[in-house]
Amino acid sequence: MTRLRIDLAYDGGGFYGWATQPHIRTVQGTIEAALHKLLRVPDHDPDEPLRLVVAGRTDTGVHASHQVCHLDIDESTLARAVGHMKVPAVTALEHRLQRLLPTDIAIHRVSVAPDGFDARFSALERTYVYRIADRASEVDPRLRGCVLHIDDTLDLDAMNRAAAMTLGLHDFGSFATPNPGGTTIREVKRAAWTRVPSRPLVPARDDVATHGTGDARDAARVCGDATGGYVTPTLESGLVCFTIVADAFARNMVRSLVNACVAVGIGKRDLDWFAGKMAVPKREGSTGPIAPQGLTLEHVAYPPDDELASRAEAIRAVRTLP
Repeated sequence: MTRLRIDLAYDGGGFYGWATQPHIRTVQGTIEAALHKLLRVPDHDPDEPLRLVVAGRTDTGVHASHQVCHLDIDESTLARAVGHMKVPAVTALEHRLQRLLPTDIAIHRVSVAPDGFDARFSALERTYVYRIADRASEVDPRLRGCVLHIDDTLDLDAMNRAAAMTLGLHDFGSFATPNPGGTTIREVKRAAWTRVPSRPLVPARDDVATHGTGDARDAARVCGDATGGYVTPTLESGLVCFTIVADAFARNMVRSLVNACVAVGIGKRDLDWFAGKMAVPKREGSTGPIAPQGLTLEHVAYPPDDELASRAEAIRAVRTLP
């Protein structure tokens, strides 16, 4: 058997999450169906299940700009991907799979995984970003599928004080649901709210930027004027973004933390309430998840190749708090 690493991205808006479920469209189910078709393997073949193992399962409507999964496949089955292409089997699989998949899934790369690699258990950390357009932002309807719009101005200072409480090893039972036999204990390495600066994508004309007065140069750089021309901002200019990095995440953990921080940011809840939720890891109605469309899995980090197996072995152990 050969283990392949697959790096990919997807727009989660048209999927009921990652994990395969009968009779509904999921990311895993769509890719596995394409693999069965491409490699001419019957569905539910016990000898060649073509089962994907993913770094982090995403919920319904959640996106991934860089997800990672692995696939164990027999070498003779993999060879079927070549067909008339004069390239290695792994390269052929990458090209054919991308052409067969729908446009809301993109394959970045297919490669032979190093010894000891496990997409889920070898991962050191995952990075998620949640994007919000609040009242202080300019709402761009083109981003409605990946940005949540709220009709309030968010207090980022208060939200960052709340987010700082999540750093370190904690039981996030107030914000997450454990897997069967698992826990909600996780180690958060970074959690911060920022507003994306308004950066020009197309700068002002050189004559204004170079020769104009200080005020004129500033205006031209930020929003343009009749002399300097319109300055096109980047798509994310002005958005509020929550970036969180942890060794792993329990179900609904990120979206529930975002919802709690937003409640603090609009003044609906205070920091003492958030601290109480961190201190008493008990799930109840006030800490449910926020809407999914603003959330994207951005990155999965792995250790050096010679540490992959030991990392996978260590992370399989059920964690406890000191």
